[in-house]
Amino acid sequence: MVKSITNAELKALSTTAQSADRQRANLNVHESLDAFVQRLFIATEPDTYIRPHRHPQAHKWEFFTVLEGAMDFLLFDDEGNITQRIALGKDAARSIELKPHQWHSYVCKQSGTYALEIKEGAYLPSTEEDFAAWSPAENSEGAAAYLEWMRTSA
Repeated sequence: MVKSITNAELKALSTTAQSADRQRANLNVHESLDAFVQRLFIATEPDTYIRPHRHPQAHKWEFFTVLEGAMDFLLFDDEGNITQRIALGKDAARSIELKPHQWHSYVCKQSGTYALEIKEGAYLPSTEEDFAAWSPAENSEGAAAYLEWMRTSA
């Protein structure tokens, strides 16, 4: 069987993200959470907050490609300083590959942004230790201010 993801499905995913509380939505291509390779489309809006996190398992690399829109992918050191900002989109880099153990996040710069993420499975929910202690939790009082800092810091 061949799987086909249409432009209409990706546009619908973006519409879902626009109305979602978290301002993001995903469409899994993989059939189960224990699949060896996780493949998913992620639609994001500018007000989404992706708390800085890392994947501590030695095999948890990520490959990320922006298909529509624009975002900045951020890498951090252990103290929470931004060490690299990578613009992703039509007029910038299209893809990045992230090694395991690297603190990271991203900020969406344009409504209607969606990307393809590929990573080794199986899916394991993030634990509190996977999130950066120096960053506020999602939906916490400081999250909006921290998102703004991520948008504007060098």
